[in-house]
Amino acid sequence: MTLPLVLTAVAVLLVIIALIQPLAGRLSLPPSVLLAAVGILIGVGATYLLFTPLTDTFNEVARAFVDLPVDSETFLYIFLPALLFQTSLTLDVRRMAEDAAPVLLLAVVAVLLATVFIGYSVAWASGQPLVVCLLLGAIVATTDPVAVVGIFRELGAPARLTRLVEGESLLNDAAAITLFVLLLDLLISGRATSFPEALVAFSVKGIGGAVVGYVAGRVTASLFRIVRDIPAAIVTISVALPYLVFIGCEQLELSGVVAVVGAGIAINLNGPTRVPPDAWRYLREIWEQLEFWAASLIFVLASLLVPRLLGNIELWEVLPLVVLIAAAFASRALTLFGLLPLLTLVRLSAMVDNKFKVVILWGGLRGAVTLALALAVTENPMVPPEVQRFIATTATGFTLFTLLVSGTTLRPLIRVLKLDQLSPFDRAQRDSGLALALRNVRDSVKRTAESTEMPAPLADDVISRYDTRIAEVLERVGADDDVLDRDRITFALVSLADRERALLQQHFRRRTVSVRIIERLLAETGQLRERARAGGRVEYNRAARRMIGYSAGFRIALRLHRYLRIDSFLVEALADRFERLLVQRIVLGELVPFVGDRIAPVFGHRVAEIVEDILTQRREATRRALDALELQYPDYSLELERRFLARTGLRREELEYETLFADRLINAEVLHDLQRDIAGARAATETRPRLDLRLNTQELVSHFPLFQNLNPKQIAQVTRLLRPRFAVPGERLIRRGERGDAVYFVSSGAVEVSTATGPIRLGRGDFIGELAILTGARRNADVTAIAYCQLLVLEADEFKALIARNPDIAAEVDRVAAIRLGRIMARPGDDIDNAEAEVSDGKASDAAAAADAHLEMEPTVVQARPSDPEAATMEIAVPADVGTGAAEVPADAPAAPHEPDTVSETRNAPGALNEKKPEDGEPR
Repeated sequence: MTLPLVLTAVAVLLVIIALIQPLAGRLSLPPSVLLAAVGILIGVGATYLLFTPLTDTFNEVARAFVDLPVDSETFLYIFLPALLFQTSLTLDVRRMAEDAAPVLLLAVVAVLLATVFIGYSVAWASGQPLVVCLLLGAIVATTDPVAVVGIFRELGAPARLTRLVEGESLLNDAAAITLFVLLLDLLISGRATSFPEALVAFSVKGIGGAVVGYVAGRVTASLFRIVRDIPAAIVTISVALPYLVFIGCEQLELSGVVAVVGAGIAINLNGPTRVPPDAWRYLREIWEQLEFWAASLIFVLASLLVPRLLGNIELWEVLPLVVLIAAAFASRALTLFGLLPLLTLVRLSAMVDNKFKVVILWGGLRGAVTLALALAVTENPMVPPEVQRFIATTATGFTLFTLLVSGTTLRPLIRVLKLDQLSPFDRAQRDSGLALALRNVRDSVKRTAESTEMPAPLADDVISRYDTRIAEVLERVGADDDVLDRDRITFALVSLADRERALLQQHFRRRTVSVRIIERLLAETGQLRERARAGGRVEYNRAARRMIGYSAGFRIALRLHRYLRIDSFLVEALADRFERLLVQRIVLGELVPFVGDRIAPVFGHRVAEIVEDILTQRREATRRALDALELQYPDYSLELERRFLARTGLRREELEYETLFADRLINAEVLHDLQRDIAGARAATETRPRLDLRLNTQELVSHFPLFQNLNPKQIAQVTRLLRPRFAVPGERLIRRGERGDAVYFVSSGAVEVSTATGPIRLGRGDFIGELAILTGARRNADVTAIAYCQLLVLEADEFKALIARNPDIAAEVDRVAAIRLGRIMARPGDDIDNAEAEVSDGKASDAAAAADAHLEMEPTVVQARPSDPEAATMEIAVPADVGTGAAEVPADAPAAPHEPDTVSETRNAPGALNEKKPEDGEPR
């Protein structure tokens, strides 16, 4: 057959496919069912014309359809990867994760159960070998979601029902085809394999394919960054991906089908944050078109093969088909009504409504994949002819039954079960939204009538109709008592999260937000939405707190700085946090009008007030977290804000030039020249300013009050002894009960000391941890950073040597320590104002201001694990007023039976302080 003839036949089929779509709507039939019927008719008609002795006129045309070069590899290698990839690309993966347990049950366990159940049942009825019947069970275990999901969306079926069917069909194709390959190999080779061996092989193929596919998807998503401004290139890479992973895994004897699904899910999760929203929408649209062609052609082409597969079916072959149909529905019913409730019983899944189960049971349509697998058996020369015939007739007959019987009756079944009706909340939301929309339309019509000078009676007549509809809708809203305020708040928060995501995407589209920042922000906003949907405002608030907390990457970077002296990762992590908080602050501010303009009319003013309060708390927490960074790095903050405004201005320029071109005020050549200038200026803003941690030891030492009287040589000596350390809010610097191994000098920032008498705060110019070293006792207080701190750390031995060599430093340490020991010995009612005032003099005078400033701006910090100083998460609540600054100093030395005059006395008589053990609660 010539290539032009083949192309002509395919082109004719495409025209038929296009014309069938409106016909299916008029007949209220699923398009896939009608495509299958038309394909069968074309196949039967072409076969008759080719072999009839009445005429040879249409032989060439008939042969084009009868002998099309379409075999099982065409279906499996050309159509299947595209269909699987597009389905996984459009899934709501995060929502489907909520139903992961039932989806896996339906997609994997159900396939295994159906294969075994069908295999033994059909073997009993047909007399065929068990392995042949098990192979048949794997072939017919694949479900086709195209027709079913199309019906669901048309009738407005519940979203969860659609997710369950989509997830099942996507994954059970992978499981069934993997099992099919194993069983076909067993049939051909004739070797015996135990069930455990087969299960291990099945698992290795599936898990291996999933890992390879997901990794390939992540790598491909990274490649999107290189061509992010060329949508056609992005689509080209995405089209190549499913075929590369499918063929590659098949060559590695892994499941290519599972690999394609894994790759699609990886692109689904990572793609939207790697490319601009417009490019992502373009990619989705192209894949929808590819899926339409592939799904339609695979149905028609597979149906053309039905006359060939059925051949001359005989009456005795009907019995195995009847048994197959009964066994397939029985095994599916056992899964849905027997195993699925067990997931709810062990709290792995929310309860699945029985109506959903009935629809899933009856809606398990089979389609092109089943026919393609049956065709693969008939084309295999290693399979005996009688087995080929048996597989072809039973699999094809079962497919036709599900399409022509289940497919045509599924729509009435959904209506009978009333699954096409909205829930009480959806009705309330619909009516509230409708009222808002009608108000806007009424006002628009009124303005149009006034601006166009329409007759007043005519305008009033049209406007009055809208007033009547608005009144009817509001009456329904007021009469609906089935919706609780809790549910309204939940869905209002979901709407708020959706709007937040849309605003982030707008900034991404305008290029005011960098790619590396938008990835995490969009992921966090998605998590915010899902947590709100699952747990209402409680979970929403928890997710919001995590958004301003420290990421795992930040904690790793902090550890690298701490233990390996590697600062580059911390610099990048801190810069990322800076930019993320800045974008969050801007977006949260843009959300404020949305609450009044949209949330209030749809969900009510009471719900809007609660949502507004939650949003206000988020804004305040984000502002405090950002202010703490800005206080530490004000110049960097200004650079980031300048960069954001510059990007905003460039986007505005770009839009203005496009408007001038649209108004024909400039021609295309001028527009392109201006756009080149914009591209050059935008490239200059792509590079983020570098953050300086300001951890130069010599500079920190020279500005520290304690070392100001040292000469340059002494400062150089001290610099060699001290090492800089960066601390973040919530980081534990000193732990109660540990031995004193270092002294910490606070160059900037603020820390809080938890003592038995209450929390105490220290700021810039103070030092902590010296008393435990001087006395040799264990520490009796926790010290936590409450702001971003730049510290100088001096090991215990070096500290002792330093004060021994420098009398001035020793005297200052003695003075401060004596005051602290005096505070330790002070009892309730003692006047310690003078001592506090003394510490606040001179070198430590600005510590109070620094501590207070940080505390006003930084939220409370809660340790996730006491043993992990970097595992702090930030709470939204404003910190309690627990002190006023450096005037309150820590006490980390043990209580003494008498108050020493100086610390020198303590050093000279170390045993004096141990003559009496401190009482419980007394600070050391």
